[in-house]
This record gives sequence, C-alpha cells and structure tokens, in this order.
Amino acid sequence: MTDIVVPPLGESVSSATVARWLKKAGEAVAMDEPLVELETDKVTVEVNAAVAGVLESISADEGAEVEAGAVIGSIAEGAGAKPASTGTPTAPKPAAAAPAQPKTEAPQPAPGPVSRPAEGAANGPAATKAMADAGVTQAQVGAGTGKDGRVTKGDVLAFLSKPAAAPAPAAAAPKAARAPGAGEERVKMTRLRQTIARRLKEAQNTAAMLTTFNEVDMGAAMALRTEYKDAFEKKHGVKLGFMSFFVKACVAALKEFPAVNAEIDGDEIVYKHAVHMGIAVGGPSGLVVPVLRDADQMSFAEIEKTIGSYGKKARDGALKLDELTGGSFTITNGGIYGSLMSTPILNPPQSGILGMHKIQERPMAVGGKVEIRPMMYIALSYDHRIVDGKEAVSFLVRVKESIEDPRRLMLDL
Repeated sequence: MTDIVVPPLGESVSSATVARWLKKAGEAVAMDEPLVELETDKVTVEVNAAVAGVLESISADEGAEVEAGAVIGSIAEGAGAKPASTGTPTAPKPAAAAPAQPKTEAPQPAPGPVSRPAEGAANGPAATKAMADAGVTQAQVGAGTGKDGRVTKGDVLAFLSKPAAAPAPAAAAPKAARAPGAGEERVKMTRLRQTIARRLKEAQNTAAMLTTFNEVDMGAAMALRTEYKDAFEKKHGVKLGFMSFFVKACVAALKEFPAVNAEIDGDEIVYKHAVHMGIAVGGPSGLVVPVLRDADQMSFAEIEKTIGSYGKKARDGALKLDELTGGSFTITNGGIYGSLMSTPILNPPQSGILGMHKIQERPMAVGGKVEIRPMMYIALSYDHRIVDGKEAVSFLVRVKESIEDPRRLMLDL
C-alpha cells in the first residue's frame, strides 16, 4: 500500500484545502495520473499517483483543510482488484483482495487514515486557535477529518457554518423581511478566497504600511519602444513592453536602497543580495504573483519572455508552487484594467510593492510652457518598520528618473 501525501506547499504556506478528488475509491489509477486537487492561497496543486494500482481509501474529504505531509488517502499497488472495491473508503482492503472474497476483510481494523478517534487526538495549532476564537470545544465540533481523527481548521469552519452552530438565524431574518421582488444572490466564499482575504488583512494588521506617490513622463520610454519594437521582436521573438523597463528601473533602485528589498524575520532584518521580482498577474482564481528569479541578472528580452510565459500559465492555471514563492519585491500593474491611481497592498513578508497605472495624457509645465505629455502615476507601498520615508521617496524618484531617461538603465546609472 502506498500513501497519498500532501506535498510541500511552498514558502509561508502550511496548509491547503482539498478542492476536488479526480478519482473515486476503488477506481484504477495509472502512475503519475492526477488524483486530487489542493487549493492554497497561491495556486491549485495537483497530487499525482506515485504508483499504478487502485485508489484504496480517501481520508480527507473535499473541503477539508490538510497540512503539508499529511496522508489523505492510499493506493493499493497493482490492478488485480480494481472492480472489487467500488464502494466506500472505510474498507480499503477489498481493493487488494481477490474478487471472489469481497466481504472477508470487514473485521480487519484497516489502516490508520480511515479511523477517526477524535477523542484525545492532538489537534493542529490552526484548529486550536480557530476553536478558541469561536468559543467552541472539540466535543462540540465532533470527529475531525485530519489524520488519526484530528480536528482541522476546516472542520471548525464547517461546524461554524452549520445553522445550529453559527449565528445563521440573524442572517436569515433579513431575507424573510425582504420584499419578494428584491433579488440577490449569496455565494459562499471559496477556501481560496477566504485565505486570500485573511492574508491580506494580516498584512494590514502586521506591517506599518504607508504609500508614497509620484508621476512619470512616459514619453522617452514610449519613443524608445516605438523605435525598436519591430527589431526587438524580430530578434527575440517577443514584444517589447513597458514592464521590462519598470523591472529594470526597480532593480537599479533596489540596489541603491536595499531596505526595500529586505524583510523582517522575528527580531532580525533579512537583506537579500539578489532581486527576485514578483509580477502580479490575473488568473482564473484571482491574482497570483509569479517570481522572476534573479531579475537583476536578466536582460530586457529574458524579462519579457518570462513574464509572457507566466501570463499564459496563469490563464491556464498551470503555474507551479516554486514559480510563486521566494519573491523579495513585487510590481503590480493596475493600469491594464484602467486604474489611474491606487494604493497597492504589501505581499508578505516583502517590504515593498510598486504600483503602475494607466498612461494618461495631461497638460504639464515643460520648460516654462504647457505641453500635453503621456503621464503615469506610480505608487510605492512599503513597511515603515524597515523602510524610512526618505528611503521610500528616494526609491520612487530613482524609478521615475530611470523611466524618464531609459539611457540610465543601459548605462547602469
């Protein structure tokens, strides 16, 4: 028998939600065939079969919260009994038994993942905290879905969502009072959206977050792009966009102001010697932030190719965990959606995030005359625990100078 184990979930991610089982207990599986989808706050992860055989048991139902390394099922190696155990995961042995004797295994105790001795089981810290915050006990929650019957945070949330346990009557009363013609639709938040909401709120509660603004004249960058975009695409096979200019500008500024590229770990500040640039892109399940590894070593073409690849993977839901972890600074571009100005929120544990916005023609004073110039507001949100106001403002000025005179990027100035 081979256990189905939750894989490592990446940096700062300790648990996932079982989103969907792709196979049922008793079904035959091939080696490397996807068995189950797990959702984290970063990405959806597929867990594949390590061996060929029969899915013998499922010990974590859809919606359950599981920790990295937890056993969520098992596979009986070989294909000899695939029709024999089409039933429940509570009797895993028949899948490996001869078809002529399907009921002789019932008295056997069965492997550990199927048993649910909730009483006395050690619960995870997330579940314990959730019960304490909600003022409920393990006896009220009942048997858990975790390994050896442990109560998980998902079990606590599921218990609180029941009408008898949660303040549902108060929510139901306004519905009864509504006029029949008043229409609305209520959709329960997915675990992924709940986790995103919690982490963003934690960022606000933990970091001393401030935002500083500036504006950039995009004329020089637009002229350079127009002049060389055809030659660039012909040589490198990718279009020249503005994101590579901003990545290069941020890399130069981060080298000058390393605190913006640092993070807090306990009572220590961790300064990063390399720049791992997170690029926020929209995916089917929400915003994700794939990382350009060693962006300080990348050329314009390498940056554009990698961003293009990440964008396609995000749309296809094919990003991997190692492509979403380890970032030291983030750039987000609300301008592609038409945003003129915004205050981006930090991506913990990072200490800085740059917000790009829509390019808008505006009248500007240039050399004592009024000219119409293509302008963009840029915003830097930063953690004031690490980054001083002077550093943040100076960082943004360096980005502005690099974009307004792209020759500085070529000459490493």
